[in-house]
Amino acid sequence: MKNKTIVIFLICALFVPLQAQQQQPIKHLQAGAATTNISPPVNSEMYGDVTVVNIHDELRARGLVLDDGEKRLAFVVVDIIGLNRELIDEAKRVIHEETGLLPEHIMVSATHTHSMVRATGSQPFNEYQKLIIRRIVDVVRKAIYNLEPARVGWGVGSVPEHVFVRRWFMKPGSPVPNPYGGEDKVMMNPGRLNPNIVEPAGEPDPEVTVISVQSLAGRPIALFANYSLHYVGGVTTGNISADYFAVFADRIQELLGADRQDPPFVGIMSNGTSGDVNNINYAVPGQNYPPYARMKVVANDVAKEAMKVYENIEHHDWVSLQSTQEELTLKTRKLDDKMAKIAEEILASTDDKRVGPHRSSHRYIRGQLSRLKMPDNVNILLQAFKIGDLAIAAIPFEVFAETGLEIKEKSSFKPTFTVSFANGTFGYLPTPRQHEWGGYESWVSRFEYNTSERIVDTLMEMFDKFN
Repeated sequence: MKNKTIVIFLICALFVPLQAQQQQPIKHLQAGAATTNISPPVNSEMYGDVTVVNIHDELRARGLVLDDGEKRLAFVVVDIIGLNRELIDEAKRVIHEETGLLPEHIMVSATHTHSMVRATGSQPFNEYQKLIIRRIVDVVRKAIYNLEPARVGWGVGSVPEHVFVRRWFMKPGSPVPNPYGGEDKVMMNPGRLNPNIVEPAGEPDPEVTVISVQSLAGRPIALFANYSLHYVGGVTTGNISADYFAVFADRIQELLGADRQDPPFVGIMSNGTSGDVNNINYAVPGQNYPPYARMKVVANDVAKEAMKVYENIEHHDWVSLQSTQEELTLKTRKLDDKMAKIAEEILASTDDKRVGPHRSSHRYIRGQLSRLKMPDNVNILLQAFKIGDLAIAAIPFEVFAETGLEIKEKSSFKPTFTVSFANGTFGYLPTPRQHEWGGYESWVSRFEYNTSERIVDTLMEMFDKFN
């Protein structure tokens, strides 16, 4: 009898782990997406001191929420040139207050369209800034309302024909003056077929990364893409436009056959590392486009490549979601006493040689002098996200392609991409060698030359937390 009891006990012991495993709940991913309209009133003052006369296409905030059962993440991309951190922080605060979603689990970025009303500036917030805050909150609330069981996948394509580094080395001896009386090694936007151009000062990132989100039945919920092209332009004066970012969102919806769904499909294009990139190859003759035509060509080509990627994506019913963020303290770059004195002398001079060849030299010099009033240190927010094996870096700068490619190379997660203009807008982020070469982006950069290196190092440490 005793031996029989021992045998029964051992058999039960063998089956307990299997039974416990069978009772564990199956994990499911949930996802929801939404958009809200952030278009300003007609007669508003646009970026560039132009009055709005028409809304050619609506500006929107586009949102995607993912939930793995343990962590909920929200990604919001806004059709705007940039948003200051104070506005984004306020939007995150209200989102947390109204939904419980933690601010550190929310990323808000700008597309950097130039055909819009400026929404940056110090507090108190103006009426348009308040509208944007409310609509960012609303898009997250709507996306949460739309949450449903989902699956997610990702992939990478390439569209090299529309990305070109806009900074060029010039022939030795050709004048490359800067506003401060010196000579640079590179020139931004030197003009097509300029006889003095030698080669671009860097390489663009041609990749388009795609995150696809579907219902369990295969219905497209959202497609979040990332492409490193500054913006396209070609907008009629006084018109509001979301540029190629919105055209892509509309085109990918058409290619997916996802029009007029309920809830609506949401296409999202985020801006990658395009601080030194546009879609003009200055070494070849140009082609004239009517208004809005060039952005359609770009968006259509990127959407077609995204569709090719989509057709080969393996979707997963569940993946782990992770996120982390870090405050990084940066030192501002200011003129020393000697250079500040020279700048003041140039501003006071009427001598053409002293004023310099740039018609706007005084504006750049005033910008440098205004930095003397800036704090010595500024805190920025860096974020990192992981969706399955895919990683995302979020940087509040106009990041150069060189830095984006470095992040992709150093990251242990494949694929990895960077969203620029995320959680604030602090201007251009040249690398140390790009600073050394000069050019417009270096003139207006407000932080020390090693800032890009510190950001990359910090992001790699953040990615390491996911291992």
